[in-house]
Amino acid sequence: MCNHTKLKRKRGRPAATPPETTVLDSSNAANSQTTTESDVELVNSNPPPSSSQHRRGRSRNNPTPEIPAARVSPISVHPGSNGSVSPLVESDCDVARVVPSMDSVVKVFCVHTEPNFSLPWQRKRQYSSSSSGFVIKGRRVLTNAHSVEHYTQVKLKKRGSDTKYLATVLAIGTECDIALLTVDDDEFWKGVSPVEFGDLPALQDAVTVVGYPIGGDTISVTSGVVSRIEILSYVHGSTELLGLQIDAAINSGNSGGPAFDDKGICVGIAFQSLKHEDAENIGYVIPTPVIRHFIQDYEKNGKYTVPFRHGERIGFSYLVSQKYTGDSAEMKVLRNSKSLKLKILLGTHSRLVPAHNEGRPPSYYIVAGLVFTTVSVPYLRSEYGKDYGFEAPVKLLDKLLYEMPQSVDEQIVVVSQVLVAEINIGYEEIANTQVLAFNGQPVKNLKSLASMVESCNDEYLKFDLEFQQILVLQTKAAKEATLDILATHCIPSAMSDDLKT
Repeated sequence: MCNHTKLKRKRGRPAATPPETTVLDSSNAANSQTTTESDVELVNSNPPPSSSQHRRGRSRNNPTPEIPAARVSPISVHPGSNGSVSPLVESDCDVARVVPSMDSVVKVFCVHTEPNFSLPWQRKRQYSSSSSGFVIKGRRVLTNAHSVEHYTQVKLKKRGSDTKYLATVLAIGTECDIALLTVDDDEFWKGVSPVEFGDLPALQDAVTVVGYPIGGDTISVTSGVVSRIEILSYVHGSTELLGLQIDAAINSGNSGGPAFDDKGICVGIAFQSLKHEDAENIGYVIPTPVIRHFIQDYEKNGKYTVPFRHGERIGFSYLVSQKYTGDSAEMKVLRNSKSLKLKILLGTHSRLVPAHNEGRPPSYYIVAGLVFTTVSVPYLRSEYGKDYGFEAPVKLLDKLLYEMPQSVDEQIVVVSQVLVAEINIGYEEIANTQVLAFNGQPVKNLKSLASMVESCNDEYLKFDLEFQQILVLQTKAAKEATLDILATHCIPSAMSDDLKT
């Protein structure tokens, strides 16, 4: 029997709705539990006020059990590849393990101001979050994209310091959930050595996650092993890329922190965890192949591939994800019973309903109280909540899942709501209905609709909507009423800035 767990909102942003993932109960493989990607949470600390949860009562005072002190041999020092030294702690079993460089791990403080897709002319109340990051070569810092999403200000704090340094966001990879930062202040880089990247780990390899999760202000270290390597669903980017599953605890605030192997080499970035009643300590790490691909894409050079291993499988989509926009690829096709080799130029995959707006504010256009906007996944979340995959109109979901744009600038334009006024009496209940045509001309995108309405000299404005609905307004009266409606609702402009150019 399949049990669907409740969805949990994180940072005011519910997870996307991709294909379901089956999770087997370790105690009995026959009794499988089915969970959706909504069970997978981004692990950012301090969510916005609207989604925060408070627990009443006082925590139990559990006495700390006494742990016998382990006998540890003296610490020996071995030089690293960059001239630095790493202490090796040897146990009674004569097994050496390198302690990772903690000073390269920083705490990320971000102030977010998210757009309001239901009221696109304004933004939501700002909120703060904290997460983790780490220093890499080139005076740069890596963290998660969702840690700095819709950022207003980003600051970094080093281990053992109270100083917060103002950071600059260099690049954000929404699909791979990685962001690249830098700090202009030279003082920040003193005494900090960059982290070195290793290869893709193997199953059962030891892994240590370092970061600043909730529960304290100092750095935190958790350990585990690599339990799975496969193509994973990245919640923030609504994509599927290579990922590592580990059994080390990953909690809110661990986002962006490095995962080290037993040699002190970074093998990935912690970014999300699975929250399920029958699952414990299931965390996910962005592996170094994805990290390198992001960095090289930013620097515009080089490529990286994953070696195939005995007994392991990898999805074909991984090969596609390793390519860059503008690369050429050779394909073999079967046509008329003949095998042909074709060379094609690769481009960015586009969706009719975008999975994200890449930090841009939503577009809108208002006339006579009719609010026109475009459909995207963030818009559906704003209108229908975390269960938009069940609550949104079937036609919009059909376009989200199955339809492709016929041109680069094609958009789904809808009447999101009607700001009630005398001019639009009888149309007040229209909401989230697609606009098909205006005065007999098909609506290709929101900018073309706004241009046609603004330049219209006909006596009437006629909007053809789906479900064979027709909305008709007198042109002169509609444009005159628009100014009063904007003043009533304190809306600064009848259209977003991107439609004015």
